[in-house]
Amino acid sequence: MKTTLLIMAAGIGSRFGTGIKQLEPVDASNRIIMDYSIHDAIEAGFNHVVFIIRKDIEKEFKEVIGDRIAAICADHQVTVDYAFQDSNDIPGTLPEGRTKPWGTGQAVLAAKNILSTPFIVINADDYYGKEGFRAVHEYLVNGGKSCMAGFVLK
Repeated sequence: MKTTLLIMAAGIGSRFGTGIKQLEPVDASNRIIMDYSIHDAIEAGFNHVVFIIRKDIEKEFKEVIGDRIAAICADHQVTVDYAFQDSNDIPGTLPEGRTKPWGTGQAVLAAKNILSTPFIVINADDYYGKEGFRAVHEYLVNGGKSCMAGFVLK
């Protein structure tokens, strides 16, 4: 069964400072958080990856992660697509002065023409762990309609 990992990576990260936060390396091998999430999701059984990005970061995004991940995914028979989030592509009118994307709902809406399978939505700069991906994937392939994965904090 096809299942999709939908990664929201269009955020600007204004509190982060310079650069694109979701492309910032987190280890000595220059891996970024998405590397870990994609690895865990593929291992759990997800076989389609969709990156939701802004058109203005497409070149840098593909250079830092997109092309490399596409090659890794191809080795695992996992397909990769892109959806582009645009703050002007919303139902209704954008409030005056708003320049940021509209969040999760609008991100998923940006991918509506690409999504045809059960999917999970994650943030590019959050780490979810293997157990979360396994649990959601199992739920989706067994007919689950909607869910939210959470973690117990101690």
